[in-house]
Amino acid sequence: MRVEPDAQEAVHERTQVLRRLRRVLERAELTPPEPDTLRHPAAAEVAHLAQHALRSGPLAPERQSRLAARLRQVPSAAFGPADPQDHLNRSVTRALRAIPERKGADGQPVTAVLTVWDERERAALTSALGLLGRVWPEAAAEVRETVTEIALLDGEAIDGFTDFTVHGAVLVHRARLTDSAAGLPGPVRFAEALVHEGTHTRCNAAALTAPFLTPDDAPGDAHSDQPRDADGTGRVRELLVETPLRADPRPLTGLFQQTVVLARSVELYRRLTGLGPAVDSRRATLLRGAHQAVDTLGTHTGRLTDHGKELLAECDGLIGAAA
Repeated sequence: MRVEPDAQEAVHERTQVLRRLRRVLERAELTPPEPDTLRHPAAAEVAHLAQHALRSGPLAPERQSRLAARLRQVPSAAFGPADPQDHLNRSVTRALRAIPERKGADGQPVTAVLTVWDERERAALTSALGLLGRVWPEAAAEVRETVTEIALLDGEAIDGFTDFTVHGAVLVHRARLTDSAAGLPGPVRFAEALVHEGTHTRCNAAALTAPFLTPDDAPGDAHSDQPRDADGTGRVRELLVETPLRADPRPLTGLFQQTVVLARSVELYRRLTGLGPAVDSRRATLLRGAHQAVDTLGTHTGRLTDHGKELLAECDGLIGAAA
């Protein structure tokens, strides 16, 4: 993987993910579906559940039957908006468990729920994709190869996330489709969200065959039930660090992914220069965060693989050129 988007490389990495999913299903004596169906996030979830069960030995007949039935119900994957479904609801539940509890103005814990796309939101998504395709066609092409389902969130708890258990799905708050209070246009905000969450998805796939972190820090399970930044479990030792995009300390893998996300986001806004002061202000904010991420990650280069170091250097160069 490189910091510059590359749809062809994304397809290669996706193929490696599908091979791993297929192997897990075969070990569980489940019939893997055709590739277009195996790409669906719901199929990834079945493989994750099967792998988890296999740690205790062969699947019990009842469990195998339930997973086989669920696998038969998975449709072919198709890029675009996704309304609430069981596998996505379970992903939101996992994400809520993984973040610190926060209370709203009414004193009650804030939450997040999936919501149905309305026609205006679908039109806004089309506008965002069109904008991304015009200003950064390479990124738009990569998103279409990396992402399968785009789900909408409501509520105050989560702005957006990805989850390797439902690999290929990205979940983004519906507010990102509308103009911000500061005047940042909705299509710009959602184009950024697609680059952001698409990059996390790409990193999750790329790290399976070319890890960014050394074994002590790299995720140990390709089918984790953790959201977005923590795409694996079983670390021998876990280093938590401050990051630009999260208030709570994150594992080093989270900082690494944030660094790539921020570098790409800065490049997106460089390509949007001239669209108004709100766009320029957002670019400046992202640039500060990117510098912070690179500087912090630079103090932990001993924990990076050669691949990770190369990608960090590319991020540094990209944000340096954008300053």
